[in-house]
Amino acid sequence: MIRMDEVSVVYPTGVCALQPTCIEFKRGRFTVLLGASGAGKSTLLRTLNGLVRPTHGDILVSGHRSIFSSGRALREHRSRTGMIFQQHHLIGRMTALRNVLMGRLAVYGSLRTLAPMRKADRLIALEALDRVGLVDRALHRVDELSGGQQQRVGIARAMAQRPQIILADEPVASLDPATAAMVLADLHRICREDQITAIVSLHQVDLARQFADHVICLAGGRCVFEGEPQNLRPNVLQDVYTPPHQPLANAAE
Repeated sequence: MIRMDEVSVVYPTGVCALQPTCIEFKRGRFTVLLGASGAGKSTLLRTLNGLVRPTHGDILVSGHRSIFSSGRALREHRSRTGMIFQQHHLIGRMTALRNVLMGRLAVYGSLRTLAPMRKADRLIALEALDRVGLVDRALHRVDELSGGQQQRVGIARAMAQRPQIILADEPVASLDPATAAMVLADLHRICREDQITAIVSLHQVDLARQFADHVICLAGGRCVFEGEPQNLRPNVLQDVYTPPHQPLANAAE
């Protein structure tokens, strides 16, 4: 379990990216973050991994321990937390297998990363590729793969880390709708099988309804909805996606 305790983020420019927020992410639950660009979804995800330190509040794991309590606590938290990015962040000239093996680096100290990976790590990486249907592409250069296949390699890399938590920042935004649904289905299936806590930011409301156990909607850095996907009614989505400088459609009624 991971919990945001009155977390807010104000950047040095004075922009308030996240207003005081309390959210609990339960173990094994697939949570989707919805919101327009600039709503605070990426900032929220980055605070959960300690990439952005809250201006106020704290990130707690196991009910009470702050991930910022020490450098060691933060490193341990990150070693248990896999990241999946919109733009893959893969090394194109390297094979799919070598990219997935990068997920094993979090398991070791910095000196161990200079040595060749062990056979056990290679087997873990191959298993991760097999789970996303790409074991037959293990020795192909990543830049020879399609966009959907590259994102599957990104998922496999995160899974090779053997994480307890997955954070995914717009993981299917660059894919066509059919490929996006298939890639997200892979991620959802693996997280469900391994009881991984997943927190995934999306723009696609239909995908949130299809895959989410829990939905959090953000607008202007503020949580405006938290609940089950079947409760994403038109009035909620209007609050989420109507720009703040425009009046709501029913404001004059």
